[in-house]
Amino acid sequence: MQIYNTFSRKKEEFTPLNPPLVTMYMCGPTVYNYFHIGNARSFIMADIVRRYLQFCGFDVKFIMNLTDVDDNIIKKALEEKRPADEVAQFYSNAFFEDINKLKIKPATTYPKATMHVQEMINVINELEKKGIAYNVDGNVFYDISKFPSYGKLSGKKTDELESGSRVEINEAKRNPLDFALWKKAKDGEPSWDSPWGKGRPGWHIECTAMSTKHLGKSIDIHAGGNDLIFPHHENEIAQSEACFEQKFVKYWMHFGFLNIQNEKMSKSLGNFFTARDVLAKYSAETIRLFFAQTHYGGPLNFSDELLNSAKKGCEKISNLIEVAENQIRNNSQEGVDPEFDFQKYRNDFMSVMDDDFNTPQAVAVIFDFIRAINKIIAENEKINVRFFHQVKLMLKETAYDVLGIVDMDEKHTDSNLSIENELIELLIKVRDELKKEKQFSLADQVRDGLAKIGITIKDTKSGVTFKRD
Repeated sequence: MQIYNTFSRKKEEFTPLNPPLVTMYMCGPTVYNYFHIGNARSFIMADIVRRYLQFCGFDVKFIMNLTDVDDNIIKKALEEKRPADEVAQFYSNAFFEDINKLKIKPATTYPKATMHVQEMINVINELEKKGIAYNVDGNVFYDISKFPSYGKLSGKKTDELESGSRVEINEAKRNPLDFALWKKAKDGEPSWDSPWGKGRPGWHIECTAMSTKHLGKSIDIHAGGNDLIFPHHENEIAQSEACFEQKFVKYWMHFGFLNIQNEKMSKSLGNFFTARDVLAKYSAETIRLFFAQTHYGGPLNFSDELLNSAKKGCEKISNLIEVAENQIRNNSQEGVDPEFDFQKYRNDFMSVMDDDFNTPQAVAVIFDFIRAINKIIAENEKINVRFFHQVKLMLKETAYDVLGIVDMDEKHTDSNLSIENELIELLIKVRDELKKEKQFSLADQVRDGLAKIGITIKDTKSGVTFKRD
């Protein structure tokens, strides 16, 4: 398995620190608003990476933090005239609702910044003892001149950097690029007691404290959006490696931007849709397929045209699963056993996913598989049920378990749905009897009646199948 490592700027063979355990940290949301569909891309692609690692037999300990104390949260609280913790709790709840709807598997733990302030103070204390952090009237800053390799992740040289975008300007700092570890309390803001007086943590120290507490001082994979490479992830490295004196992250993974008309989608530009907005129009499976059709590291343009194309792709997968399930329910042991190399398609799927999680090629393998299966079904009047079990298993392992681009959740075994399926099968049999007795008008009434309630039936060489619209 090869992973593109942002740090080395090349693909590297994936060898975890302590196999079969894989420790993976994903930068989560700052909970002051509904997250936008660009954030959703990072969350979904990290979910697919994690799912595939588990598919390959790794035991993945996956941590996603919640930043629940931050300048943006305080600003939102002032705008809405309510406490900052209420704002953070409201949008935390919304975050969990939305990732659940996007079929993102729950993290092992979702640590909150406010629950780890002591761990942050401990790291800052250690940095101050080493002369790497300095206190200016209750504000504590990291002195980047004391970390000679600063810039090694982003490739930026400190003498070429200018303070400005994403670098906080503060005259109390020795160097404009020094960053805040601890911020002195201001009236009306959340604050905690510390050796430097009342205050709150800076943004970057939060992830260092939470990742090292829950995953250890060295971790396998740290993931996040491209926009976090500098300064956030650069500063995490500086803090962690200066404090603990060991390599912080083995593999850095970064997800490409989602663009609107070739411009990065962001809250600051105002050109964004929330995940909620998009989920109101498209299913989670459609959104996931839309993202999976582009490699995680590259840019992706957001458009209804591409989402509608993904929707049709999801329908093709669902249709084949419906055909397979209908045949399995009929439980016919009669019919041919077509020669088909299922393992070849599994191997092809794994081969492309092993190449830096190449989801576009993985999706192509799935659709090649669907075309080949549909051809076999069209060419054979009766096929043994064993074949359809294999079809369903292949799609479950790839399209469902790894990519999450088809719905094979509990509804397929739900008792109420099972009764509903039996009733539909009964109506199909009644229709067949009516056709045999040449009562075609009544047979058409059965078909049309089912269509009115969203059940489409189709006559094929292998028998009658149905699907829900």
